[in-house]
Parts: sequence; structure tokens; C-alpha cells
Amino acid sequence: MIRNITSVDQDRVLEAFRQEAGALTDAVTGLSPAEWSLPTRCTPWSVLDLLGHVCTVIDWLPDMLDAPAPREPEISAAEYYRPDERFSPRTNDSRIALAQDRAARSADGAAFVKDFAVTWQRVDRLCRVQQDGRTVRTRHGDAMLLSEFLLTRVVEVAVHGLDLADALGRKPWLTSAAGDVVAELLLGREHAVATGELGWSRTRFLRKATGREPLDDTEAVQVEQLGIRWLALG
Repeated sequence: MIRNITSVDQDRVLEAFRQEAGALTDAVTGLSPAEWSLPTRCTPWSVLDLLGHVCTVIDWLPDMLDAPAPREPEISAAEYYRPDERFSPRTNDSRIALAQDRAARSADGAAFVKDFAVTWQRVDRLCRVQQDGRTVRTRHGDAMLLSEFLLTRVVEVAVHGLDLADALGRKPWLTSAAGDVVAELLLGREHAVATGELGWSRTRFLRKATGREPLDDTEAVQVEQLGIRWLALG
């Protein structure tokens, strides 16, 4: 049984993925060597390394789609982020190394932007021909609806997009499509009403909800009352 499943359908989440990945591609196109080397809050990653991580976690999908589909889904997108072995120091060390290795494959930042664009566009094409209700198995062994796993990829691109914007000193490029589906994941169908009560933009909400901007005491009480689904993020 799927618990706490979101209402995001496959076409909607794919569109959010396409828009957010496209916005990220545009944002990092033309960066200087010095900008690629800037540190991010995701220590020890540089801007280049962090894009390597985003590229890596998107590139899991082709192999997942090639593998036999599980008979039925077992977890939702929110449950995917449960705090277990996938966020252990050993797994985190592997996550860091994979990102740095992916980034190092390209001769320079410009070449890596092309690699990233080719990677997410291939995933977009592959997913668009999948039927509704398609299931996949993650590298952690979770059986999920493809739409739910894609939602976790939108989270990755959107949240790390904020990290990259901050590292570069840029205004965040979070798209409304991605902001909406992530807010719905965290707050449910009434996310627009909930964030309206808080008086936060989608960008500020995402920062607060992922610990990138601290909550004061009043905000912490408000957020708990809204029943936010806190995610364990590596």
C-alpha cells in the first residue's frame, strides 16, 4: 500500500522536471572557471561538483526503466526521504565521490553543461513514453511509481538549484511548476492556502522547509501546525 501519496500526476511532474532542469541549464551556461570552482553549502562540493551530483541522481533513471518493473509500488515520494541507511556516513561518502567523478569526466564546465542537458533531456524523453502507473525500483531497493520517483528528482533539481544560486550570488530561478509540486509534496493539496498563511514565496518556503533558512520560534510553531512533511535530505 502507498501511504501519504501525493496527487501529482505523471504528466504534471514531468513538466515540472523539464522546466526546472531547463532553468538550471540556462543558469549555469556561460559560467567562468572561477565560478565553477566556488564552494557551496553542500560541503565539500564546488559548484561543478554539485551539478555533478544533480546529473548523477537524474541519470539513475534510464537503468531503472530498463529493469523489470516491480509488481506494485511500496512507498511514496515522501517516504523515499526517510532517514535510514541511504543517509548514513558511508552512503554519503559514496554520494560525494560519485558526484565528483561525474563532474571530472568533462574537460571543463561548458562541456559539463552539455552533458547535463543531454542527460536530463534523455530522461525526459524516456519518461514521456511510459504509461501512467509505471513502477520502478530505486537503487536503494524501493518499489515506487515512476511519477513518485520523478517527484524526488524535481526536489533534487529545485533544492540544489537554490544551493547553486546562493553559491553564485544569483537570484534563485525556481520555476513555479517545480515550486508547486514540491510544496504539494510537503504540505498536501492545500499547499497554496498553507504557504499563503505563512506569507512566504515558494522560494522562501523551500529554503525554510529544507533547513537552508532557519525558522524562528513563531515560524516553527506555524509550520508544525500546518503538518509539513519533513524530508531527510543528504
